[in-house]
Amino acid sequence: MTSLKERLRADLTTAMKARDELRSATLRMLLTAVKTEEVAGKEARELSDDEVVTVLGREGKKRREAAEAFDQGGRPDRAERERAEGDVIETYLPAQLSDDELRDLVTAAIAASGAEGPRGMGVAMKVLTPQVAGRAEGGRLAAEVRRQLAG
Repeated sequence: MTSLKERLRADLTTAMKARDELRSATLRMLLTAVKTEEVAGKEARELSDDEVVTVLGREGKKRREAAEAFDQGGRPDRAERERAEGDVIETYLPAQLSDDELRDLVTAAIAASGAEGPRGMGVAMKVLTPQVAGRAEGGRLAAEVRRQLAG
């Protein structure tokens, strides 16, 4: 079992003993998402820590999008719950890259790959995606690559 998955299970036990409903529910949901990913496909397998981080990032993104939808729908109570769940998820994800760090990585990757213009976006993204895995959202990364290639 991966160390991150073990940590999620141990923290779930701790949260249940402390009767922390929000944390318990969020950790159960995360472990379910990890388990679902493990049994998806033709053969069940154990996820690596990097794959678990990817699943957690996906779940965090779902919470942010749901919070926005609830805000727009006039349900601030549900939006607050989604944000609280997102905050719990964030504690298990690697620190996000700052705008300056992201800009520097993109600049270096474009220079290294020789990408030019809008057609070079795929080449730059191919180099960058493994470097920023879990530390920056794909949309944020793509926007910075697009901005630098256009300018």
